[in-house]
Amino acid sequence: MSNKTRSILKITAIVLVLLAVVMRLGYVSIPALHPHLFWMVVIAFALLLIGSK
Repeated sequence: MSNKTRSILKITAIVLVLLAVVMRLGYVSIPALHPHLFWMVVIAFALLLIGSK
């Protein structure tokens, strides 16, 4: 896996976690994603594991 792909996976994971935190704080409301906040964070963690060396 190239470094560019690893960077994209890490950035995607960070964006997912930030979106989950902002939704939990109530600044952003996306009704379709609200029930899946836990799984968003789990997927982000998995992406970080895949993206790490």
